[in-house]
Amino acid sequence: MVAIPAKPLILVDGSSYLYRAYFASQQADLRTSDGRPTGAIRVVTNMLRSLHKQFPESRVAVVFDAKGKTFRNDMYADYKAHRPPMPDDLRSQVEPIHAIIRAMGLPLLIEDGVEADDVIGTLARQATEQRLDVVISTGDKDMAQLVSDHVLLMDTMKNSFMDRDGVIEKFGVPPELIVDLLALVGDKVDNIPGMPGVGEKTALALLQGLGSIEDIAADLDKIASLGFRGAKTFAAKFLEQREMVQLSRELATIKTDVALEFGPAELQPGEPDKEALAALYREYEFRSLLEELERGEGKDESAAPAAPAPETDYQLVLEQEQLEAWIERLQAAPYFAFDTETTSLNYRDARVVGVSFAVEPGRAAYVPFGHDYLDAPAQLSEEAVLGALKPLLEDEQKVKLGQNLKYDINVLKNHGIALKGALLDTMLESYVLNSVQTRHDMDSMAAFFLNQDTTSFESIAGKGARQLTFNQIPLEQAGPYAAEDADVTLRLHRHLTEKLAAEPELQRVFEAIEMPLVPILARMEYTGVRIDSQLLAIQSDEIAKRLKELEQEAFELAGEPFNLSSPKQLGEILFNKLELPVLKKTPKGAPSTAEEVLQELALDYPLPKLLMEHRGLSKLKSTYTDKLPLMVNGHSGRIHTSYHQANAATGRLSSSDPNLQNIPIRTPEGRRIRQAFVAEPGYKLVAADYSQIELRIMAHLSRDQGLLDAFARGLDIHKATAAEVFGVAVEQVTSEQRRRAKAINFGLIYGMSAFGLSRQLGIPRAESQAYMDIYFERYPGVLRYMEETRAQAAEQGYVSTLFGRRLYLPEINAKNGARRKGAERAAINAPMQGSAADIIKQAMIKVDAWIAGLPADEVRMLMQVHDELVFEIREDRVDAYKDEIRALMEQAATLDVPLLVEAGVGENWDQAH
Repeated sequence: MVAIPAKPLILVDGSSYLYRAYFASQQADLRTSDGRPTGAIRVVTNMLRSLHKQFPESRVAVVFDAKGKTFRNDMYADYKAHRPPMPDDLRSQVEPIHAIIRAMGLPLLIEDGVEADDVIGTLARQATEQRLDVVISTGDKDMAQLVSDHVLLMDTMKNSFMDRDGVIEKFGVPPELIVDLLALVGDKVDNIPGMPGVGEKTALALLQGLGSIEDIAADLDKIASLGFRGAKTFAAKFLEQREMVQLSRELATIKTDVALEFGPAELQPGEPDKEALAALYREYEFRSLLEELERGEGKDESAAPAAPAPETDYQLVLEQEQLEAWIERLQAAPYFAFDTETTSLNYRDARVVGVSFAVEPGRAAYVPFGHDYLDAPAQLSEEAVLGALKPLLEDEQKVKLGQNLKYDINVLKNHGIALKGALLDTMLESYVLNSVQTRHDMDSMAAFFLNQDTTSFESIAGKGARQLTFNQIPLEQAGPYAAEDADVTLRLHRHLTEKLAAEPELQRVFEAIEMPLVPILARMEYTGVRIDSQLLAIQSDEIAKRLKELEQEAFELAGEPFNLSSPKQLGEILFNKLELPVLKKTPKGAPSTAEEVLQELALDYPLPKLLMEHRGLSKLKSTYTDKLPLMVNGHSGRIHTSYHQANAATGRLSSSDPNLQNIPIRTPEGRRIRQAFVAEPGYKLVAADYSQIELRIMAHLSRDQGLLDAFARGLDIHKATAAEVFGVAVEQVTSEQRRRAKAINFGLIYGMSAFGLSRQLGIPRAESQAYMDIYFERYPGVLRYMEETRAQAAEQGYVSTLFGRRLYLPEINAKNGARRKGAERAAINAPMQGSAADIIKQAMIKVDAWIAGLPADEVRMLMQVHDELVFEIREDRVDAYKDEIRALMEQAATLDVPLLVEAGVGENWDQAH
């Protein structure tokens, strides 16, 4: 256990913070409404606030690298030469970060000619000489050389500390030998050369066996006794490379004698400039930080969390009297948050080992009953705990809060508990408020909305193959972790429900669409679908043979054998040997062999076309024909996907394990995979699919009379468009003309440009532009809709579906043209795709309510894939129920054009489609 001093001097490696914050925030891609990036600003700000919260009485100074070269560049011209330039998105965030640090009242240190490491090293040495404790907050491994009895390293992102023993455990050598390790191994990031041919294993053997580089040089004759490969010839190589090793050591050594005009005593914080902070928070749209500042919370603590966590009272319930007291609290509370802790993420196999709940902020409990590690303390029985909770969980009048409640519904079902009542899911509250603002897992939401760092599962369970299941985690760690989950869920709900209440349309989406869908999806998941594993095995064998044939054909076209899965070998064949045009390069400058590149090359060259077929079949085999039989659940004999409500920005559902949305329907192989999805004996599969729903929504939104008339008359919309564009009668439209019209219709929905259309159709750009011009002449309402939507999106920062769901577009006003165009395309498409998602969700709610009134197991809703619902229906009821399902789906929304649902029947999914 690392002994952490109470009031250390904290030296923050600002440059390390900067890059780590940037890459940590990349996935969320946080931006202001006018498109300016803010992810690194937000993360650095929160990291500094977290430091202040943890060490409220400590002095904190932040050190950044200066611009330009340092003394190390004079020593070695190639020092850091391979580092790519700072990304533009990060560069623009540096000055705002500096401004926030100054406004917080923290000393900001930048010294020319040296690096931040050297300034920190000098201050750490000076503080140590003054018997001051120091914590260096950094992610840079080189800083380990500074660790001593008075100096600790802290990784703020992981809230972990490293002392001398920690350095030895992590690196294999003590702090004083870190520079020797770097001198031998080198550092690719900083382009420190090291000694050629020496890896970490060899370097550690030398340093652990002989000591420092000076010790190695003095005892070269002892190297052979260390027994590593190449030890006999090492001495000669070491003497040959001695100058390079010495140079590497000097480059890796952090200076501790920089001539500074200040010392530790001068690193005193100033008063926070609240007006400046407020202006910066306002400019970069940090609403929660601004709200805290304006409320005056955390007096003179501008670095404290925006919504400080209350004092916590987390209880571990091991006695019956405690449980009964908590049951009384839950019964008396207007609502409570709860969470299940289980043995697996697979909801069909998971067993609950404990339950946590919270009734007010900061007050929560964990009741374990299934922790079975060696020497685990006595716990209440599963029967006692779940028996006491079951009436509450099944009470239809009781309001329950949860995070990703669908999972809890299914794991409780494994124990005979049917979760009922008014259910509220914080994941969906966040998702409906703004689908792209943050990720919607609890940890991300706590950081974003509450500015609170939560305990990660990996921090108590470990990682990878050695990760513990929850029943193996000691209760002294499991209790606070589980109680925190319930507590944070409750506090998130309190925060989010106020925001939803201020947006009535979004509140309706949450209450009328998303929440009613949760138990429906849970039932679909739990029911699962049967597959024919034997048929899939036959398909796997056939695909394997075809892959072998394609491989041989590829070798013949290339003139030599090569690894089709190796981008390096593939690039060598395509661009060096066959001299195909280089369309795109990787970040490292190599010709790209990405899928979109091969797709374009496949239009003109045989080998890329063959490679695309090989990739497609390989993916089908590994993802479906090989994998699906392995996913059959031992209890149900079916496969059970997981549906995700809070993934797609537009409101569409996605699925995983298996991903049902990605099974191709346009290829024979993809359709054969659908043949393996089969009905139970005595049942048939019915697939009900909305016909051209997004085009119908386009007609409704654009109010274009031509489109409205075509749908009202029941015309084939692609033929009708072809007739308009090519100036022929509908009955004279050729299949090629219809194909091109279909590309135009769907291309416009996705905001496709003339260039994109020309690539898709394989025609000159001028010709595709002419098609689009004629299209807009014939359908002027579509053009008007697109122009008005772009303008509206730019003005308000979002677009809406027919039912009030919003898609925020953070890059709609971006200065970067490509990003702005991408946001404009999304603005045009999102109302259609999002409205289609809302319609099928409302259809599922309608159909599920109808099914609830039927005899048990006559109809089962099995799958939702894009605009299609798949059912399993008793054979003798198929005809009657198919028509009822179609009618209910067509009534899910009222548009200016009729909604049309096509329904098919079959023994398998392909037949029914």
